Amino acid sequence: MATVNSKLSGFLSQVKQGVRPNMFKVEFTFPDGVDAGDGTLASYMCKSAALPASNIGVIEVPFRGRTVKIAGDRTFDNWSATFITDRDMKIRAQFEKWMEQMNSHDPNTAALADPSDTTGYTRQVIVRQLDKDSSEGGAELRSYKLWYAFPTSVSAVDLAYDSNDQIEEFSVEFQYSYWTVASTGSGDDSKTGPSNISIN
Repeated sequence: MATVNSKLSGFLSQVKQGVRPNMFKVEFTFPDGVDAGDGTLASYMCKSAALPASNIGVIEVPFRGRTVKIAGDRTFDNWSATFITDRDMKIRAQFEKWMEQMNSHDPNTAALADPSDTTGYTRQVIVRQLDKDSSEGGAELRSYKLWYAFPTSVSAVDLAYDSNDQIEEFSVEFQYSYWTVASTGSGDDSKTGPSNISIN
């Protein structure tokens, strides 16, 4: 059994500088027909996001007065990101257009009815956890790829005369089918995670 070093130096040797929640990057791509360029603006203006959760359901089977728990099916939570509103309100318009192509406001049509991630309305979203080191932008520690993602909600923005000294923000909620993960930089294969799929 490993012995835990209770000295402060032992703790610092393990935690090192830790991982900072403000060191991240999210990469977005948009369907054809959405004037989004290469998604760089959305990536820059993404103020907050999250590493996706990992959930496995539970099957409860009663047996002689007790409940036996058996692993069930995997589920994936919704994922959301918050954006700083740019001067031209271009990012908000991009997500509104994306949703418009899935289901239009007035004619109730769907220009993109195919869930394909190449020609349809779904795309891949990549969340990269970065290190606070000396490399430009921070070395990548771990990346999560959300497969077949699409927005289902663009939040309201409250307007008020007394909302001084602040910049508008809005959130976008996404659905996706599943995620895969990859790590780089550490050389620790145990961190490559599900399916050992690397992210380009």
